[in-house]
Amino acid sequence: MVKEIKTSNKSYFKCEECKFIYKDKKIAQECESYCKDYHSCNTELTKHSVRI
Repeated sequence: MVKEIKTSNKSYFKCEECKFIYKDKKIAQECESYCKDYHSCNTELTKHSVRI
């Protein structure tokens, strides 16, 4: 399950498998699903990750 992180009045979403953080919950969920299925990251998804 994607974890919501709140900082400075903004919400971010963390993939619990690979720990990448996203602004968009849907992309974080897709990332987590991909990580669980393939035990690897999808570069098309991780390019949307952010650093907080």
